[in-house]
Amino acid sequence: MASSGAFRGVGAFSYTEFYVQAHEYLSIATSLVVQVILLIFVRILAPDLLGVALLGSILFSVFALGQRVQNEAAYIRIDHKLNELYLASPLAPESYFVGFSVGILAAYLLPIAALVVATVLLVGMTAFTAAVLVAAAAAIWVITCSIGYIVSTLFRDMRAIWPYASLFYNLFGVLPPVFYPIGLLSGSLRTAALLVPPSAAAAIVQWSVHPSVLAPGELLLAALALAVESVALFALGVVWSRRSARES
Repeated sequence: MASSGAFRGVGAFSYTEFYVQAHEYLSIATSLVVQVILLIFVRILAPDLLGVALLGSILFSVFALGQRVQNEAAYIRIDHKLNELYLASPLAPESYFVGFSVGILAAYLLPIAALVVATVLLVGMTAFTAAVLVAAAAAIWVITCSIGYIVSTLFRDMRAIWPYASLFYNLFGVLPPVFYPIGLLSGSLRTAALLVPPSAAAAIVQWSVHPSVLAPGELLLAALALAVESVALFALGVVWSRRSARES
């Protein structure tokens, strides 16, 4: 943590968080439960949509990382009061926020990689789709971890945060067209789905496989929504972390 300026200590804190998360074997092993259950149903009921569902499961897994950031940040702040110790150290406030995100991502890369391998083996993946998938997943990661950290500071009781977190991430990660094609929606519902981060990312990835699923204007809308939301929410996360540090 000897570096100075913004994001000082982010590497050290990211490693610390990764070390903590990597010992949560059961949590890592069960992180794919929802995805696997949905994939089994898709395989049985609509096998032609398995490719879409597999790609969606990867994006959902990244989106769910925000819930883990939210729960971990709230747990450390509410139950252990360690955030005051961290923020009193040379660790920059924004590094506290980013460190959670990077450390948790690193710990959960293995199950996400397993889904990627399953997708490649079962339905295949072109280099172009892989590149689009990585870009879309990166935007989702920034968005969801920013939301998770910000929301974690709004609660004073862990019993309150858990049900709301599960409801939010499952509602926005499963209900919109993430595990099913964007083409099943039309009109205002389709437009709204292209503004929701997980479904916007899924639609762009689906477009990389079948370009006909999105009109040029829809592709632009989804891409702009992801770009604007990721930049805006990350900036808000940095500002929020600095404000929270001053209030500690």
